[in-house]
Amino acid sequence: MNKIIKGNTVHTARTMMFLELSKVMDFSVDSDNYQESMKNNVFGKKSQDGIKKTSNFLTQLYGFDISTPKFKLLKHFWLESDINERQLISFIFAIKSDYLLRESLSVLANTKIRDKVAIELFMENIEKYHPKRFTDNTLRSVAQNIASSWKQAGFITGKVKNIRTQPDVSYKVVTFAMLLSFLEGDRGDFIMHSDCVNALCLGETRLRELAVEASKRDYLQYQYAGSVTSISFDKLIHKIGLDAI
Repeated sequence: MNKIIKGNTVHTARTMMFLELSKVMDFSVDSDNYQESMKNNVFGKKSQDGIKKTSNFLTQLYGFDISTPKFKLLKHFWLESDINERQLISFIFAIKSDYLLRESLSVLANTKIRDKVAIELFMENIEKYHPKRFTDNTLRSVAQNIASSWKQAGFITGKVKNIRTQPDVSYKVVTFAMLLSFLEGDRGDFIMHSDCVNALCLGETRLRELAVEASKRDYLQYQYAGSVTSISFDKLIHKIGLDAI
């Protein structure tokens, strides 16, 4: 298999950095001064080099550009969500920004609940996409970073044994994943099978139940009949200010 490198990744050095993201968002979400807050070390790093690197990695993953539909979406749901929902929407956003994290979807999808998620599984998956790209030590480090991001989102638990778990996914999180997929150009059943939605590791029945719940709460418009899925977001798009898409 040829080496495939698509877009950006921070997982050669960091994780999805949810704690650092939370500090930036909580400090800046009302004023939109994200870069300023990072420059002022809102995340509490001990050196200028640490501040610079953390700021660069966070910006690479999350953008912090309020002029973009994707970040407008993240900001809107951040303000509406609790801590568990924020972990998941940040993770979904990172999946779209980071190809190494995105490529790891199959590892979790193929691991049963309560089974161990060995670091070696992530290492084998990286090698599948990028054979011989990393040294053995670097490969393990990258795999550990990827596993840590899944852990921060609630899909893996345990300090020593990485056990596959399933976080509680709300209708808000499903709406976020579906609308992010929509913004990427997906429609209908392509939304249902997008990376954003697959990252939630839900079965189709539960996914459709949550779509119905979101529809009842006017987060989206959802219909499923004759094996055809229709999903739209007219009201939410207008509420967030994405009418131009």
